[in-house]
Amino acid sequence: MQVHNHNNNEDVDILIVGAGLAGLTTSLALHRLGLRSLVLESSESLRITGFALTLWTNAWKALDVVGIGDSLRQKSTQITGFKMALPDTGLFTPGQVLDKDGKFKGYESRCVRRKDLLETLVNELPHDTIRYSSKVTNISELNRFKLVQLADGSILKTKVLIGCDGVNSVVSKWLGLATPVSVGRSAIRGLADFPNGSGFEPLSYLSFGGGTRFGFRPIDDKTVYWFCTFTPSKVPSYEKELQESPRKMKQFVSRLIDKMPREALDVLEKTSLSNISYSTLKIRLPWNVLFGNIAKENVCVAGDALHPMTPDINQGGCSALEDAIVLSRHLGEAFLKKTSGKDDEFDRIGKGLMKYERERRWRSVSLITVAYCVGFIQQSNGKLMSFLRKVWLSNHTSNALLQMAKFDCGDLNFY
Repeated sequence: MQVHNHNNNEDVDILIVGAGLAGLTTSLALHRLGLRSLVLESSESLRITGFALTLWTNAWKALDVVGIGDSLRQKSTQITGFKMALPDTGLFTPGQVLDKDGKFKGYESRCVRRKDLLETLVNELPHDTIRYSSKVTNISELNRFKLVQLADGSILKTKVLIGCDGVNSVVSKWLGLATPVSVGRSAIRGLADFPNGSGFEPLSYLSFGGGTRFGFRPIDDKTVYWFCTFTPSKVPSYEKELQESPRKMKQFVSRLIDKMPREALDVLEKTSLSNISYSTLKIRLPWNVLFGNIAKENVCVAGDALHPMTPDINQGGCSALEDAIVLSRHLGEAFLKKTSGKDDEFDRIGKGLMKYERERRWRSVSLITVAYCVGFIQQSNGKLMSFLRKVWLSNHTSNALLQMAKFDCGDLNFY
């Protein structure tokens, strides 16, 4: 074994891998409790791909807990309902605002720029919290500490290791969680700019059919976020090239949505090539989450490293925020609660992470499953499915969505 020079080694109480939504929110929640953490980010700067995300009631609850809800509300429009276009009409039906029966009362839904969200989190953190260009290459153990080796050879010794490192998480591999699988659908997403105002009502516009699902929602008066997800049968033979060329992505989407409402095409036209991206959709299979290790000893995962899901009920980002609050609450208790008796800090950390695992396991399983089923029905072809969509979907999608958004992650207080 190589002996490393000691200057290269460093001790940290809580080490978070990944400066995405889950990692930064966890770090901020811990900071609110008076606990320091170090966040490692493999890229050179904040990653803001994906452009925007829709945050529901459960997410706003979590953002309020860490004290940044209100400043983000000022940058985003409250969405008040849905408008659906049925595939065969090519029009958004005016009578189809899904909140006609007032279901949205008491719910909060806004589309937020990822950049605004991440920068707001970073600005609240002590300035040396994030270390960029820090790629984790290996995780090992020394007594009960975890040793995290970086690409530059340095080693960090930590009491708690939290993986918020996304779909290809190194930490989840260490925990033995099965690799996420592709669901065979892909997504192209973008941001459209309307310098003179978009004129769209504050609604979520959705149109689907024939294996394609297109939707858009205003972020504010001048910016609209859109997404287009499609099934394998639609994925062109030149998928590799497509992923590298925003111009080709745009042409491809315009072919997919040519029978959809005029508004959909307007939004696409107003999207500059620097504001469009491609991704293949992956999930961690629900039974892997049910039976796998979400936490083990003093290591755990959160966000996409725990429960990658399809975007069909807008809960990917929301549930990452929930994870952050629940995890920080249990870690706060482990580090800060004065206990009498013999249990040491590592025992308390282990117990805290077990509580986190118990609280998040079923929630993660149900979110992954509901999102997948909703997407499957919305995008499948065939007569039976389009019948189901007409009869069942408009009502049940909104029900499923609202059901999942009703969750309360609780506060940071552990007493």
